[in-house]
This record gives sequence, structure tokens and C-alpha cells, in this order.
Amino acid sequence: MNGTGTNGLSRLPKKPSRIKHYLTFVIVLWMVWGSAVQTDSTFKELFTGLPEMWKLIEEMFPPNWQYFDNIVPAMLETIRMAIAGTTFGAIIAIPFAVISASNIVKTPWIIYPARFILNLIRTIPDLLLAALFVAIFGLGLVPGILALAVFSVGLIAKLTYEAAETIDPGPLEAMTSVGANKIQWIVFGVVPQVAAHYVSYVLYTFEINVRAAAVLGLVGAGGIGLYYEKTLGFLEYDKTNSIILFTLAVVLVIDFISTKLREKLL
Repeated sequence: MNGTGTNGLSRLPKKPSRIKHYLTFVIVLWMVWGSAVQTDSTFKELFTGLPEMWKLIEEMFPPNWQYFDNIVPAMLETIRMAIAGTTFGAIIAIPFAVISASNIVKTPWIIYPARFILNLIRTIPDLLLAALFVAIFGLGLVPGILALAVFSVGLIAKLTYEAAETIDPGPLEAMTSVGANKIQWIVFGVVPQVAAHYVSYVLYTFEINVRAAAVLGLVGAGGIGLYYEKTLGFLEYDKTNSIILFTLAVVLVIDFISTKLREKLL
């Protein structure tokens, strides 16, 4: 009995060493300290600036409720810009998603360039895209729509091709065995399994685009962002606060509706 018990105890796993945790803590602490030094950030500056932050908040309240008459049309422009950008991006994302899925297109020299383009698109910030399109097409909603469309292509296509790579291969194999061509294979085998995910990703991207469209006006791409720039430039913080609250209310409503729709889809 004693021997068996001793052998049993000897086979118990050893207590994990804490050196890994200590080492991780030291590395994280070193990275935070190094980042603070390189960016000239100190707690002293933070505490020194807190009173000024409080003064700014005081100037923002109470909000200028009468300013809503000025910003409602701009907010509608922002929503229309997000709808148009998301729609165009969602359409263009479909072929990119198809040629990026390794279980649909099995040619590496097609898959990897397509994925590289999607990665490149997601790397460029919305504001930079909008600024580039403003330089090309001038001020207005068109640059904002194009910027959101490009961003939507990168996001929707990536999520969709990843979903396509996880579908059940059974129906595809069955269609192949009966002689279905590639288009039939995609339309009747891939699309039914991915459609709900695709619509969900489009709705999710629309949520993001509404937030992004609200600030694209800072670079001249139209929408309510123009009023952010105007009120901040004239130090009219009470009006800025009314824009922030209005934008928050719109975003919350859109998020709620989109979330409910995505829950029903998935």
C-alpha cells in the first residue's frame, strides 16, 4: 500500500513554476516604461493636465440643444454615406472572398495576391483614405463613400472567406461527383452555407462605418464631421457636445437594430 501510494504521489504533476509569470510581468513593465520614455509621457503631465480637462468638460455643459436643427441634415448625410459605402464595398467584397478562400480556389498565385490586397486595404486608416480621395475628387460625400467602400471590401471579404473555409465539404463533394461545374458548385454549395454569415458581416461593417463616417468630415469628406471641425475651431464646445450626444444616440440605435438582426441570422 505504502509503495503504491508513494509511486502514485511521484506521478503527480509538478507545481508549475512562477518564473514564467514573473518574466512576463517584467517584460510588460519594461515595454510600458520604454514606451512612456520614448513618447515623453509622465504621470506628472497627466495630473497637471487634469484641471484643464475638467475646464473643457465644464464648457461642454449644458449642451446647446437648439443646435440640433443645424446638424440633423448632416447626420442624415453621414448615415447615407455609410449605407452607400457599405453597399458598394459588400458587392465588391464577394469576388475577393471567393478567390481568397483556399477551399474554393486552389491556385496559390491567385489566393495569396488577393489576400495581400485585402491586408493592404485594412492597413490604410479611414481618414487617410478619405484624405486621398478628397485630393482626387474634391470636397463632398463622394470621397467619404469611396473611403468607406474600400474599408468595407477589406473587412467583409476577409471575414467571409474565413467563414467559407470552415463550411461543410460534404455538399461540395457530392456536387463534384455528379459533374457540377465551378459556378454551380459555388452558387448551390458555398453560398447557402455562407449567406447568413455574409449578411451578418455586412451589418457589422455598417455599424463601424457609421462611426467612421461621423469623423471623415474632418478631412473634408462630408457628413457631420464638418460640424465637429467647425465647432471645435470656434471653441463652441457646447455645440460640439450636442453633436457628440446626437451621434451617440444614432450609433446606439443602429447598433441595437443591427445586433438583433445578426442574432436572428446566426
